[in-house]
Amino acid sequence: MATIEETTTRVYTINLGKAWITPEHKRTDRVVNMIREFAEKHMKSNEIKLDQDLNRQLWSRGKTNPPRKVRVKMVKEEDGTVTVSLYEDLPAAATSAAETPTSEEKKDEETKLPAEMTTNSEQPSEEGKTKSTPK
Repeated sequence: MATIEETTTRVYTINLGKAWITPEHKRTDRVVNMIREFAEKHMKSNEIKLDQDLNRQLWSRGKTNPPRKVRVKMVKEEDGTVTVSLYEDLPAAATSAAETPTSEEKKDEETKLPAEMTTNSEQPSEEGKTKSTPK
């Protein structure tokens, strides 16, 4: 058989609220350790690497005010190394790009708009006349 690279990828939302038990000046340090402990427990590996973008996200608000929750993607390589990175919701971005109309569709909508606006403006005036008839 050919060599098949086995990687396990999982997405987790980690609750970091217990970091607020520790003193203010140690909170973000504790959050980093909590993420490492979580990864060791769930991915069953002792080699944990935090991605640079995740580290920047954790430290963005300083040492005393880390995020309460973080959504991460954990990838376990064949050699047992686990890389923890921020989870980016790419499928949602791809669907929103597919829903955006092309330039030709935009032109078609622009040509239809004035005609629809005249019919819509006429309808309310007729409805108003039929409703205002005395009984």
